[in-house]
Amino acid sequence: MERQTVIGIFKEGIDAQAAVQKLESTQHIGRDKVDIAHPASAKHVGGSTSNKDNDGVSGFFGSLFGTNDDANKHTQAARKGWVVTVHADSRQQAEKAAEVLDSCGAVDVDEHAAQTNPQAGTARPPQGTAQPRTGQTGNTDQTIPIMEERMNVGKREVERGGVRMRSRIVERPVEEHLRLREEHVDVERNKVNRPATDRDFQNFKEGEINITERAEVPVVNKEARVVEEVKINKHTEQRDETVRGTVRKTDVDIDKLDKDKDLRNPDNKPGNPRNI
Repeated sequence: MERQTVIGIFKEGIDAQAAVQKLESTQHIGRDKVDIAHPASAKHVGGSTSNKDNDGVSGFFGSLFGTNDDANKHTQAARKGWVVTVHADSRQQAEKAAEVLDSCGAVDVDEHAAQTNPQAGTARPPQGTAQPRTGQTGNTDQTIPIMEERMNVGKREVERGGVRMRSRIVERPVEEHLRLREEHVDVERNKVNRPATDRDFQNFKEGEINITERAEVPVVNKEARVVEEVKINKHTEQRDETVRGTVRKTDVDIDKLDKDKDLRNPDNKPGNPRNI
């Protein structure tokens, strides 16, 4: 079995969580094969143990890509986001996992590297200086996707049993009682002493007489007859069944903050605020 590792880097943790849920629901990849970690906070969310420092992040990608630009690009992107690692059992499963990670918003590492390393000549503030802050509020729009699972119920045919009909030839002994007739010839010789008659003189010559004995013997004749018929048919019954399950959705709680709270003194402690 060829094992492969698929890595997806996300900017937001909710996107990473959504990717893990989609891997489990659509590709049936268990959580024991998926790791999700936030290297920026060195906090492991699920799966195996994650590294607790940024050097561990670079070492992890170095073991996968070697010491090259790809390892550096993935390390830089991972330090600012969330990393989802899928331990696939086959190449086909790895490709499916990669499609899921892309569909959930995985970061394009090359594009991220280009954005974080602009071309030479771009004006950058000198080191050790801070950017001036104004009273204007920048663009802080954030989008939180509300995810909801839906249960689709369908039908499929399964085998539930059946009937097997098998025919074979069996033999059984039979008997019939008959009364048979036989003929037997009995020869009896008696001594006499009388005068010969004309009939006696007519039979007084050589000759041969054949007397046949006859007897009855049993005669067996077999006749095949249809004595029974076996018919097989199917009938269909319908029944109603209620399918129950559970679905999950994202629930977002929104709490309003105190608008009179001093942003320069969030703890409302006495004292002069520091100018910024």
